[in-house]
Amino acid sequence: MRTAPDALRHDFRGDIIEPGDPEYAEASRTVLATGSPERVLRAMSVGDAQAAVAFAAAAGQTLAVRGGGHSFSGFGTTDTGTVVDLRDLDHVEVVDLERRLVRVGGGATWGQVCDALARHGLAISSGDTRGVGVGGLTLSGGIGWKVRKHGLALDSLVAAEVVTADAHLRRVSAEEHPDLFWALRGGGGNLGVVTSFEFVAQPTTEVFFGALAFPATEAGTVLQGLADYMRTAPEEVTANVVLANPFAGGPEAPVDIHVAFDGDDPALSALALDPIRGLGTLLSDSVGLRPYGDILEEGVVPPPGIELWTRSAFVERDAVSDALAVLAGVATSERPPVVNLRTVGGAVSRVDAQATAYAHRAAELMVATTLIGPGPVVNGARPALDAVWRSLAPHTCGAYANFLSEADEQDVAAVYPDQTYRRLAAVKGEYDPHNLFARNHNIRPAT
Repeated sequence: MRTAPDALRHDFRGDIIEPGDPEYAEASRTVLATGSPERVLRAMSVGDAQAAVAFAAAAGQTLAVRGGGHSFSGFGTTDTGTVVDLRDLDHVEVVDLERRLVRVGGGATWGQVCDALARHGLAISSGDTRGVGVGGLTLSGGIGWKVRKHGLALDSLVAAEVVTADAHLRRVSAEEHPDLFWALRGGGGNLGVVTSFEFVAQPTTEVFFGALAFPATEAGTVLQGLADYMRTAPEEVTANVVLANPFAGGPEAPVDIHVAFDGDDPALSALALDPIRGLGTLLSDSVGLRPYGDILEEGVVPPPGIELWTRSAFVERDAVSDALAVLAGVATSERPPVVNLRTVGGAVSRVDAQATAYAHRAAELMVATTLIGPGPVVNGARPALDAVWRSLAPHTCGAYANFLSEADEQDVAAVYPDQTYRRLAAVKGEYDPHNLFARNHNIRPAT
């Protein structure tokens, strides 16, 4: 009888990287985390992904799945066990141009998707960073520059191929394994290794994009005015607000409202964005017509020793004013965290709350705070950040899994309300009863 390592070396055709190998230091870390796994398996095929899952299950090992490697919680690596790296499963294929059906490999990044689809005049509502993996972002949500018009990234998903804990490859959709399809759309990495996604892409043009800057002293009125306006704004408009940018003055930094108008008509863009320009004393205006791909950021890799600590929550309509008052005060306080506000609603809110495992359809805003600095500085600032979140707690709900640095039970409960959690646990119990896929905001399988 073959041992698990023997079976792995026989069945796995990609690179097996272990401690001592020249590539190990690079292969064992992700963009935001370091690890010391026993091996990193760079899958070259779906068969490799199946072999990696079969090996980890047989050996009783921790299995971390890596797509783009941008997880704030460091899920793409581990200090024990095995990492399966999907970077080479990065194909982007237009399967049916008339239906705008696109197949994307589980290791592709959004920059690759954007570049491949641009020549066809298509795009997929996604995040805002080129290097972020399609898999991680999609499985937990996907809030980006087309979110109010076209919804979350997962709302464009119509099918997927996933290797479940028994190492079988399953195609899932509304008709095939519909329970698993429901769970994939919001359940994170809990259900398996997704080797390919099928999306319906959206027609796209160039878009109007840029930043509108206002004085920090006007934060309260500008934020409230923006929230009020976005309730009636055209769904082509999405806004992302940055407060207390440490590279622009911290508490004195301008209120930067990054706006996107999903269209290339200058008159319609002006009509939609001028109300935002009029919210306060406009210090600068960089809005201009750009290719959609150019508005996705390259993403920043922190220098050695620099850490990012992120926490998030959602704000529903009745709590918006109180939450914004707290955030305006926080942003202008001494040594504030970076505060980020993203507008949602629109197409997101039109999907039934039970249609997917993403549970936060009623939110108008997603708020996130981030600490940036050397580890000791970040750790020293966390008590003050905890106090900020205690002030926000009465006015926020839930959490966005893609913007969380922790994954304890409290965080999991915030990401998945009770009804959603119980349904996910039932699906998990069917497809991953021994919780092989535990490196995530983990759902314990129902027995």
